Amino acid sequence: MYRSAHNGTQPPSASTFHTKGTTHPAVGNMAGDLTAKPVKDGSHGGFGKAKGSYNEDPNTYMKKGAKTGGKVLTLAEMKREHPESLAPRELKPSIRSMPKLGEQPVMNLVTSKNFVVANAVETILAAPKKLPEGAKDYIKKEDYGKVPKYLQHIKQDIESEYQYIRQLQDERDQAEADRVRPLSDDERQHLLEGLKAKWEQVNTAFQAETHQTKLDTMGKMKRKEKNEATLMQIEKDIEKLSKRNIHVHSEM
Repeated sequence: MYRSAHNGTQPPSASTFHTKGTTHPAVGNMAGDLTAKPVKDGSHGGFGKAKGSYNEDPNTYMKKGAKTGGKVLTLAEMKREHPESLAPRELKPSIRSMPKLGEQPVMNLVTSKNFVVANAVETILAAPKKLPEGAKDYIKKEDYGKVPKYLQHIKQDIESEYQYIRQLQDERDQAEADRVRPLSDDERQHLLEGLKAKWEQVNTAFQAETHQTKLDTMGKMKRKEKNEATLMQIEKDIEKLSKRNIHVHSEM
């Protein structure tokens, strides 16, 4: 086995490892004659402690009262052994003065003064309070009782908005009136004939199913309800078109 002739614990020459935080120059051990490091390594300054140094020691567990400096006394033991530590450090002044034990209360004090009447008389006879000099008399102001100017401006703005809205409504009503025209008699008769023909067609289909007294399927029920609703709507339309002076929309 090879064994070096040099000491393995001797610090290296011209090294900068030990200069951090010291007053030594940037390079140390230039001569190489040091037998130990000029500055000792910290507990974790190198590669850490030796293997196995971090293992817990079962004999160094936390004992009872280790952080409190001993056993914590109970309140009864504190009163018995150290009563001076329970005494207040400073006494606060008493807010409410209580009568002493031997002090006799004042009794049998009676008065015939009527405080209600006395207060009324004092109030009636009291001199009126003087107003401070230079007090404003708001009744004598120039604008007393008049509507403020800002309210007049607000009313004008509101009236302008209402006028603009009425103008838009009038324009819309005029546009609607321009699109409405009276229905001619020929057109009315033509529509009536078409509605009557439609009524005959629907009524024929409806009469073809009226003999069925048992509506056992959903289709029969829906057809019957549809024909009834269609006949009622056509009859209403025929009644409307039977009147005179009918106006319709121009887009129809």
